[in-house]
Amino acid sequence: MLVDLYGGKRLDDVGHVERTLKRCVEAAGATLLHLHLQPLEPTGGITGVAVLAESHISIHSWPAEGYAALDVFMSGSADPQRTVSVLKEAFEAGEVVVRTHRRGKASKSRSNAPARKVRAA
Repeated sequence: MLVDLYGGKRLDDVGHVERTLKRCVEAAGATLLHLHLQPLEPTGGITGVAVLAESHISIHSWPAEGYAALDVFMSGSADPQRTVSVLKEAFEAGEVVVRTHRRGKASKSRSNAPARKVRAA
């Protein structure tokens, strides 16, 4: 999944991003192998990756714009869809746009699903 967060908060808080990615891994039923986050200067953003036994979750944030881009790739019984509500709540995002892109054999038998938006309540 490709996840775009708009109107997000705390996108420059390394501890908060770390806790959120760990919650995403748990929610999805995945296995965390390694987590690395790097603050970016001078933008104040954060880039990083959670390496999973099932693949990975990556993040790159632009706090001044309230925007973050995440890639949530998982295989096996892990459910990447479960990360969306965690991300929306943790970053208080006004809008979340999710695009699903299937790879490998699945991409040959199915068309890619259109983007869907998750709006603030």
